[in-house]
Amino acid sequence: MFLKLAIFGLAFSSAGLLVWQCFPLLAARLTQYQGKRVKESAKRLDNMFIRVPSKKLFLVHTLTPLILGGIGFLVSGEMLAALISAAFGLLLPTIVIKRLDANRRRKFESQLVDGLMILASSLRGGLSLLQSIEAMIEEMPAPLSQEFALVLREHKLGVSLNECLQKLNRRMKSDELRLIISAVSVARETGGDLPHIFNQLVQTIREGNKLMGKVKTLTVQGRIQGVVMCLLPLGFVAMVYSANPGFFDIMLQNDLGRFLLGYAVFSQIMGILLIRKFSKVEV
Repeated sequence: MFLKLAIFGLAFSSAGLLVWQCFPLLAARLTQYQGKRVKESAKRLDNMFIRVPSKKLFLVHTLTPLILGGIGFLVSGEMLAALISAAFGLLLPTIVIKRLDANRRRKFESQLVDGLMILASSLRGGLSLLQSIEAMIEEMPAPLSQEFALVLREHKLGVSLNECLQKLNRRMKSDELRLIISAVSVARETGGDLPHIFNQLVQTIREGNKLMGKVKTLTVQGRIQGVVMCLLPLGFVAMVYSANPGFFDIMLQNDLGRFLLGYAVFSQIMGILLIRKFSKVEV
């Protein structure tokens, strides 16, 4: 195992030195591309109130493909598997950050109902809208408190409240939040009853969440079918290949066989995409 790791490290180091010495333009482009990815990751993390130094992000983006490539080479002993693992390692940091962002957005949306109830109660108690937002920030956990605290900080710096709320909507991109911001803007211009509006919004959001839950329950069978269609062929190929490695040689060595395999893969992908499309219901 140590010998394989040494061979893999030597091969990657040699390739890196060759690129750096013989292809300086390519090396500069790679460095520029890596720097762009680091900036995008830093911006996404900063929007989630996660502070990570750029140097650490650069190390993560650089070392992840090398580590995964080394693991792939150790497990399989083949350079192709190492390259595939390294390619996955290039995408892994971005995938993780997107997953963190999606989870944070879902948590934010789940806190909106409680936040609206606090706003309505504070307004009924005689507080202004800004004071009610401050009370909500003190009562609610992150990420709702973080986002509205940023709204208040921007407003104290001279930005109008409507513009601060629109920035919040662009950051979070939530249909429920957009509905709340529109209602607040209209109520402030026309002098509407904000506590009553917030109570109506709470009922609307709750009914919408119940409807979405029913839709997910009714479409769960289609989603499970898509997963089964994706995993079943792979499991079948792995089982047959482990039992008889030469079983697919006749197809791989024949033009018609290769065409049929390609058509099977294409049909499989199209089937999965169609099932995902039919199982997705817009409400």
